[in-house]
This record gives sequence, structure tokens and C-alpha cells, in this order.
Amino acid sequence: MSKIIIRSFEDLQKYEGTEMGVSDYHTITQEQINLFADATLDHQWIHLDGERAKTESPFGSTIAHGYLTVSLLPYLWGQIISIENLKMQVNYEIESLRFNQAVTVNSALRLRVKLLSTKDLRGVIKARLEVTMEIEGNKKPAFTGVITFLYHFN
Repeated sequence: MSKIIIRSFEDLQKYEGTEMGVSDYHTITQEQINLFADATLDHQWIHLDGERAKTESPFGSTIAHGYLTVSLLPYLWGQIISIENLKMQVNYEIESLRFNQAVTVNSALRLRVKLLSTKDLRGVIKARLEVTMEIEGNKKPAFTGVITFLYHFN
């Protein structure tokens, strides 16, 4: 899959109202879950204790933290779009987010994105995105929502 190259506000604006693409799949490993637990101090057993999860969890295995799956948004979005001349991208807003399905360990996730709107705020570009985090082999996505990124150009 080739990335969409954006060089200006006008380039991005052309995609308003359209699906911009789908990322590659990323597999959630137990090591990634463990590292996220350490980083966020969320060591709940449903994320870390595989043996207990087999018998006590309705999912039959450990699951990724919901916020771990959300934290993958910039990485997976970066597989769909490449913005040139970018100083920085800032997470600005989560307008809505609904967790629909737990992500079990070793599941593969990919991001589907539709650009809802763009706005030029005196040189800073505000992009509102409809996002769906799909789970390979599952009809129900991990989450759906509307997020906003700000792009600061050089």
C-alpha cells in the first residue's frame, strides 16, 4: 500500500469526506501489553496473568489495555498518510471513542480512517478523523471514534 503524500493544507483538504485508507496489521504481543502496563502502572490481572485469564476471564486469554490500542493511532495513521514539511503532530482531541470489543493477546489490528474535516488555524492544520480499529477475523472493531490531530508545519 502506498501512502498518501500531503504537502499542503489544500492537499489534505481534497480528501475531506473520504476514506483515506487502511493501515497494515499490527499484532499485539504479551510483551507489548506488559510494557504498556509498566508504563501506565495498570497491572490488572486481565492484562498480565495468562493462566488466570484462561480460567477466569470471559475472553479466555489476556487482553490489551484499551488505551494501548488507542495509543497506536498515530503509528498506524502514519502508515496511511505522509505529511511533508511537518514540524510536529499533536494529539488534540478525542471527541468520541467507544470500545466495542476486547483485543486478546496476539490479535492483529489495523486502522481505517475517514477524513471528516480540515481547518486552517493561522497555519496550524486541524484534522478531524473518523477512526475504526479493526481486529483481524472479527466483525466487531476494537473501537470507533472521532479524533483530532493538529499539524504544525515548518
